[in-house]
Amino acid sequence: MALSIIVSTTAEQVELVSDVLWSLGVVAIEEHWDTDHEVRLQTSLGNDREVVRQVLDSLSWSATWTFCEVDENVGDHWRAFAKPVLVGKRLVIAPHWSSAEQIDEVLSAVDNSQEALIITIEPGSTFGMGDHPTTMASLLAIEKYLVSGDEVIDVGCGSGVLGIASVLLGARRAIGVDISPASIEVSCANAESNGVADRWSVSTDALEQIGSSARIVVANILAPALIELSEQLRRLVNPGGFLIISGVLTQNYAHVAEALRPLREVDRIDLEQWSAVIFAHE
Repeated sequence: MALSIIVSTTAEQVELVSDVLWSLGVVAIEEHWDTDHEVRLQTSLGNDREVVRQVLDSLSWSATWTFCEVDENVGDHWRAFAKPVLVGKRLVIAPHWSSAEQIDEVLSAVDNSQEALIITIEPGSTFGMGDHPTTMASLLAIEKYLVSGDEVIDVGCGSGVLGIASVLLGARRAIGVDISPASIEVSCANAESNGVADRWSVSTDALEQIGSSARIVVANILAPALIELSEQLRRLVNPGGFLIISGVLTQNYAHVAEALRPLREVDRIDLEQWSAVIFAHE
């Protein structure tokens, strides 16, 4: 059985609630309109009930939610509709089960298909595909700031898509950190299928127990968690390096930026309602 959540909210809040659920790593959301003003959103969340509860409790909105268990196969119908996406000029994020024709269709939009980097992802029942705006903005930032030979730390790594992309873009190695034990199996399997298993490792240790630091640190997690972990995130970034944060609504990112001082904001990438913000450790 898999954990599912049903969120009841207003029509005005449905987009915000959906975006928060997407950023938690869900792979599909069903909308049920009870009236013109009331909406129920249902999605599978894997098994991290407490993590989800903490995130939802930290947000201010007009919504109620309940958890329930569903057959793991019930939520898999979304797979038939998942397709490869192009991120930037050459990164292609594709479901592991994509057909060659689907990938070729995306490659047709790449200026030089020989330079394209194809990343195949199996999200399992817990993590997202990598096509949410927060992930895509993170990928754009990594592509812009990564230098060949860098080490990368991915906080809240989930399926491993950001770390895997970093290695394919030239990182010497990438370290993933995630509080979900499922991340170890899922991200390592994805690293193996993308040919980078020897340069990928993942840990479920708390951030304060991570002894490594890196030139590039990326954290695609929601704003409350970014603020709570701000001290540890600053510690992980080498002098001269960059912290890339995502999972932040554009209208709220200033609160996170304040928590991350004295790191200096140097860039921002906005996609839809979300921002990836890049900070320099000078």
